Amino acid sequence: MLSVQQIHVYYDGLQAIHGVSLSVKANEFVSIIGPNGAGKSTLLKSIAGLLVPKEGTIQFEGAMIHHQPPHRVASMGIALIPEEGWLFPQMNVEENLLMGAYVKRVRSTLREQMDFVFGLFPRLEERKRQQAQTLSGGERQMLAIGRGLMADPKLLMLDEPSLGLAPKVVKSILQTLAEIHRQRQTAILLAEQNIYHALQVTQRGYVLENGKVVMENASEVLLQSEHIKRNYLGL
Repeated sequence: MLSVQQIHVYYDGLQAIHGVSLSVKANEFVSIIGPNGAGKSTLLKSIAGLLVPKEGTIQFEGAMIHHQPPHRVASMGIALIPEEGWLFPQMNVEENLLMGAYVKRVRSTLREQMDFVFGLFPRLEERKRQQAQTLSGGERQMLAIGRGLMADPKLLMLDEPSLGLAPKVVKSILQTLAEIHRQRQTAILLAEQNIYHALQVTQRGYVLENGKVVMENASEVLLQSEHIKRNYLGL
């Protein structure tokens, strides 16, 4: 479905990604884990068309997309939920959700998408007339995920959805992503610092350090890795 091959990406004049390759199969749930500053956000932005690799290729469903603009990438079925969500603060919950349904192919199923989001996050339905800026941190993240789902993506990408949230809320958000994957068989690519919880819900993982993939394996294998235990889990 998604194939990233040997991309080199520069951000603010500095090289942030060094020859990274990864893949996501249809219906697969994959994590990109690593410390802050490892290049996870840069990698997702490159896939979404917000950054253009200097070298290498990005292919989605057989089409090369590494030189496509973001709106074109989105129309092909890739949705990126950026770090901290980037909501429209003065719009209410329902209006924010509707902003995610601008892709032509989903306009005929808008009500169905909205019902699905409200089914996942009943709290959003309760607050659908409430301004986004008045929501709690967990509710804002729910809204950001819901807005991404409104486009009925083939590939849902999330950048640090646990950022700034309480552990209980983080667990709930990640379990919801697992439920989305189970119910809709949506392919998900999750960039996350919360390594233990990310590997608990995903099928495979890539470990990104200093802009390079240093490990790749099934999530349960990575959880047992001495490198992961020592450097990330404090075991």
